[in-house]
Amino acid sequence: MSDYAVTNPVTGEEIKTFPTITDDELDAAIALANETHRTWLRSTTVEERAKLVRRVGELHTERREQLAEITVREMGKPTEQALGEIDFCADIYGYYAGNGPDLMKDEPIELLAGEGTAIIRRSSLGVILGIMPWNFPTYQVARFAGPNLIIGNAVLLKHAPQCPETAAALQALYLDAGFPEGAYVNIYATNDQIARVIADPRVQGVSVTGSERAGAAVAEIAGRNLKKVVLELGGSDPFILLSTDDMDATVEAAVSARLDNAGQSCNAAKRFVVIDELYEPFLEKFTAAMTAWAPGDPTAEGTALGPMSSTTAADRLQDQLDRAIKGGATVVGGGERSGNFFSPMVLTDVTPGNDAYREELFGPVAVVYRVGSEDEAVELANDTPYGLGSYLFTTDAEQAERVANKIDAGMVYVNIVGADGAELPFGGVKRSGSGRELGKYGADEFVNKKLIRVG
Repeated sequence: MSDYAVTNPVTGEEIKTFPTITDDELDAAIALANETHRTWLRSTTVEERAKLVRRVGELHTERREQLAEITVREMGKPTEQALGEIDFCADIYGYYAGNGPDLMKDEPIELLAGEGTAIIRRSSLGVILGIMPWNFPTYQVARFAGPNLIIGNAVLLKHAPQCPETAAALQALYLDAGFPEGAYVNIYATNDQIARVIADPRVQGVSVTGSERAGAAVAEIAGRNLKKVVLELGGSDPFILLSTDDMDATVEAAVSARLDNAGQSCNAAKRFVVIDELYEPFLEKFTAAMTAWAPGDPTAEGTALGPMSSTTAADRLQDQLDRAIKGGATVVGGGERSGNFFSPMVLTDVTPGNDAYREELFGPVAVVYRVGSEDEAVELANDTPYGLGSYLFTTDAEQAERVANKIDAGMVYVNIVGADGAELPFGGVKRSGSGRELGKYGADEFVNKKLIRVG
């Protein structure tokens, strides 16, 4: 049985399997990537690579329906959301193609003493391994592979086992864009094989997007082998409501921040921290709005909420909900399950002794908390092992500045949701990981920042 299989999350039907790479094939893939870096990638200019990266983005647009259909088939994302993901990929490739030369240009350093000059010259490191998740199967690849190919690194890409068709489609797309074999190499590898890839001296770094458990395992191996690592892991992002002049619009933003991709997003709002005087009206409107979203066929027009990505994911969420309720949580509304479909659920009375207080609920479930002050809101928001994103809604500009400074997270969005952009850095702190992707910082991770001092 192959580790890599397309299984329809709506029906549970296994549609197609892909063979796991053999050890000999894997060694050949690493050797090819290493040789391509040593020759083609090092001999091309950033402008030449940027032209090909731009073509990758154009092919995403040209093949958007095909790529979106694969995503729907593999993990159940509604078609319109899958199309939006492909469009965002095109924006990312376009950003790096347009800004790559400036991002890689020499950086002069003003000398404090002595004659001559000093610069930082950015250059590639070599072969970089990317380990990608299933929840955004094209977007995650774009934000890793786009900047690294601009830099001139060769990319080894291990996709999630449930997304092998996406992996194959992207491999073909890169070749069709004009990249030579070895610049971008898809590998259907096992976890044991990936451990050997990280340890291989030809591989210079690894980037993983996934669970906290996966990140810890990768970081341990990378650390033993002294490899640079970027980790984008889980999140339990707070949505803090301190004041509003339009409760309906705020509730709409809150629901959108929770239910996009069926709640299967690391930076989705998951904990809703509401000031006491707004708690009751928010909870009433929020529960009504959440439970109005009905899960449906992801291929049907107008479907906004699809199934969980797999039976495994659905069973994991069910176990979390069972333990949360057993631990004293109150179900305010929703939460019915049919196969891999969950109706949105709203919980309250989740206390620090409840498992759900610390866990990331990766599905259409929201936990609402009441707080009595700004300071209490910040304390609760920060009382989590995670620190990825956060959302803050207030009509007081000074309060927004003050609270944003106090939130322990890699990102703070004030009075706005769904505002990710190709130019905006993405990443977190604490157990949400380290390093950044997207924007100029995403092109500054796997780089040799070489000092050249001339006397």
